Amino acid sequence: YLARKFFYLWAKITFGQVLPSKARCLYDQKILRKTFGEWKEQWTVCREKKLNLRADDHYRHLLLNLIFKAWRTYVCQQQGKRNKYYVAESHAKRQTLLRTWQHWLVYVDVQRTKHGMQSVALAFRKRSCLCISWAVWRRQHYQKCSGHKMNILALQHWAQSLQFRAWMQWRELYLHTQNEKQKDTRAVTHHQHWELRRCMGAWLGYLNLHRVKKRQNEVAQEFHRSRRLQRCFSDWQLAWECRRRMRAHGRDLEKQAARIALWRVFAHWKHYVVLCVEEAQQCELAEKHYKCHLLVLQKYWNRWKSRL
Repeated sequence: YLARKFFYLWAKITFGQVLPSKARCLYDQKILRKTFGEWKEQWTVCREKKLNLRADDHYRHLLLNLIFKAWRTYVCQQQGKRNKYYVAESHAKRQTLLRTWQHWLVYVDVQRTKHGMQSVALAFRKRSCLCISWAVWRRQHYQKCSGHKMNILALQHWAQSLQFRAWMQWRELYLHTQNEKQKDTRAVTHHQHWELRRCMGAWLGYLNLHRVKKRQNEVAQEFHRSRRLQRCFSDWQLAWECRRRMRAHGRDLEKQAARIALWRVFAHWKHYVVLCVEEAQQCELAEKHYKCHLLVLQKYWNRWKSRL
């Protein structure tokens, strides 16, 4: 219990308020949050891709529907044109046939009148027996009939030419009107397609701009969070390195002070040993000198004793 208590105190003093386990847990949480953000962004991009595909499919389906409606309208107009053309052609044929029938009836009546007049002339010739008068009258009658026939043929040709000219003018006017209507329809359809394409392009541009802005904001927020986390971690690391260096420097100073104290003790001990050795040598020299002195004294004492 005491060892764990002092270990916690030592860890708190060494690493500060944030323990390595808490820092590691916070780092794992940040990594997990960043990974979740990347996965969420990928999921959002996939979803946007699906929405874009659905939008393209819807736009293609809408274009196909508009094209089909335009084609159906065009087919209906063409069928209407064909029906009107068939009706006009049948009406023209009926009118031509009716006029031909009327001319034929007039021709038959004229022929009947001619035959009657010829029978009357023959009867008159038979009655009058005037060959010269009959010849003159016949020539004049033939000339009149020829002139009348030529007048009738000219009138018929003039009427047919007028009818054909009117028919051609009516046909040109009808075709011009149909072409104008078709051009108006195509212009309206082209304008609608162009407006739809322009709206689609503007919507896609706005969507891309919104996506880019969102991505930039997310990147800026992530960069700001990472920079702040990196700054806090770098500040904590610098403080921890400073504390560690200060503690290492203190320990080095303590070790150096201990070494200096030990060196001083060793120097004092060495000086003491040297002094002791010198003192022992001096004592030994003194003892030798004293012994020598004693020997001299004993020699002189013996000499004195012998002399005495």
